Amino acid sequence: MASKGKIEKMKRNARLIKKYEDRRKKLKEEGDWDALAKLPRNSSPTRYRRHCRITGRMRGNYRKFQISRIMLREMALDGLIPGMHKASW
Repeated sequence: MASKGKIEKMKRNARLIKKYEDRRKKLKEEGDWDALAKLPRNSSPTRYRRHCRITGRMRGNYRKFQISRIMLREMALDGLIPGMHKASW
């Protein structure tokens, strides 16, 4: 499980990305690379990593559910995700 600090850091980065989104887009269209470089590094969308909302795991996440593959399987087996069940044939 990821530390709470790491999860909070990613939340801060997500807010920063949203805050500077329009400004970054405008500077890119103008080609003002010097002004773009002066913006905070964490305001770049490429520095954000998706993580599991439950465990904070960085790898193997499903975008639709925003949880890791491990938690998705556990929740599906417990019947917590509507319409999803273990395949059997």
